[in-house]
Amino acid sequence: MNKTVNINLGGFIFHIDENTYKKLQNYLNAVKRSFQGASGEEEIISDIEGRIAELFSEKMQNERQVIGDKDVENIIEVMGQPEDYQVDEDIFDDEPQAKKSTSNTVRKLYRDRNNRYVSGVSAGLGYYLGLDALWVRIFFVVLTFPTGGATLLVYILFWILVPEAHTTAEKIAMTGDPINISNIEKKIKEGFDSATQTVKNADYEKMSNSAQSGISSFFDGVGRVFMTLFKIFGKFIGVLLVIFGVMTLIGLLISAFTVTSFDLFNFGFTNQLALYDYAPTSIWLLSILGFFAIGIPFFFLAYLGLKILVTNLKSIGNIAKFSLLGLWLFSVVFTAFFGIKTAIKTNNKAQVVLKEQLPFTVNDTLHIKMIANELYSTEMDRDDNVQFVYDEQNEKQIFMQDVRLIVKSTTDSIAILKIKKTANGLSHEAAKIRAEDIRYAFEIKNNQLLLNNYLLASTTQKYNSQEIELTLYLPEGMVIVADENTYSFHRNNERYNDILDNGDEAHYLRILSNKTECLDCTSIEVNNEDDEVFNIDEDGINIDINSDDEIGKVIIDENGIDININSKDGKKVILKIDKNGIKINNKTD
Repeated sequence: MNKTVNINLGGFIFHIDENTYKKLQNYLNAVKRSFQGASGEEEIISDIEGRIAELFSEKMQNERQVIGDKDVENIIEVMGQPEDYQVDEDIFDDEPQAKKSTSNTVRKLYRDRNNRYVSGVSAGLGYYLGLDALWVRIFFVVLTFPTGGATLLVYILFWILVPEAHTTAEKIAMTGDPINISNIEKKIKEGFDSATQTVKNADYEKMSNSAQSGISSFFDGVGRVFMTLFKIFGKFIGVLLVIFGVMTLIGLLISAFTVTSFDLFNFGFTNQLALYDYAPTSIWLLSILGFFAIGIPFFFLAYLGLKILVTNLKSIGNIAKFSLLGLWLFSVVFTAFFGIKTAIKTNNKAQVVLKEQLPFTVNDTLHIKMIANELYSTEMDRDDNVQFVYDEQNEKQIFMQDVRLIVKSTTDSIAILKIKKTANGLSHEAAKIRAEDIRYAFEIKNNQLLLNNYLLASTTQKYNSQEIELTLYLPEGMVIVADENTYSFHRNNERYNDILDNGDEAHYLRILSNKTECLDCTSIEVNNEDDEVFNIDEDGINIDINSDDEIGKVIIDENGIDININSKDGKKVILKIDKNGIKINNKTD
């Protein structure tokens, strides 16, 4: 039969075996001696006793359970023994010396009152999730508006439901550290050291003035809020810089690798670049240097974002910085040189003009049509795309469809076709040689003028804005018919003074002084002062009525006559005459 005693430990009553009580008492006495004279001694001992009581309570299955030797040994193993109270070797006569616990304590969710800006929710969640509290604050702020305030509601719920970490054990549990004597001592001493430093550095005169006014604490709180918002904004900018910089670098790297590979292995679009007079001789070199010229600034942009996000980020070193700077300057100078060279090669423009008399007079009806060569392309659109083709002799040619057609009137008795060949070059002489190299042809068959919709150039001259401008001068009084396929080629703005308008194709047009007259257009449209529109064409007669008193429509076509009149005073008149007879409907709303 063993004797038991009742003890009050940390505000809790426990039944404990008498011998076990002596062992627990010796342990607590040893702990007290080790902290004797230390700052915060009473709070340390109180928290240690409270933690032991908490551990005893977790092991208790009912209120009448008696604590035995094994329970105390487990408590000592969890709490551990600091080196400075390895006293009285006979404390545990026949027990081995307890060793420091290596068990890991699971984090518990508390609100951190010491690192709070509002309620400590973000700081507590930061410990619980293993994140910097600033990232949690950024999460709540950034997602408040997109979620319609839902994150703010979640924050308030955490504020209400999650308790604050008041005791030292709760603060240690919040960080996930083992709640033992060493950590309790460390936590309490940190608090005392911070408080001592604050007292030492305090300006008591200012503190007195602050206490009298009460304003200083208010502005301190406002300042902390603004500093938090500023830090959140800075982190957000850092994230954007990293994402933008890294994504741009990846895109540039893929582009440079693709272009370089295509050029080195002679396939893909790099062969097409050989058509251009201003194309670089080494496209792969230009692509690499272009990558450095654009990519290095974006690398430093991403690095700046990382510096904002990670305060202790290791520097890349001055050697790397100056090396990248030198490489960037070299790349910029080289690409700028290429740009200047390109601008010079396209700066000088020359033209060659040919005039051909056409065997058409004022009494003729001229049909104008664009002709494509199926050997090259069947497209009937004017564009400046450039490509390699092979002619009938299987010789390589440069093919373009940049042909413009302009129609103008003249008082001369015969028609004239002016062919203007234009090109650019490094000099006026080089541009003129390139313009003279352009090959363009047309053909006359009976009363038809057949114009090629393309031009050819020698591959030795390369492409540098070669184009053809055809101006057709027609005698006043002549009749012309432009084929529908001419639409794209005479789509000109007002500065060309083209009298052939888009939409006039496939109609007989008489050439007048600086204009045309449609001879087979049957549509007549008349507007009068009452906003009545009369439209007469091959579909019939349409009259729209829109006056102050009436709104309606009159339609006369192959189906008969429909008259529908609505007056402002609510009267309606409907008259319909067709093969079925006459139908009249007259009513008032």
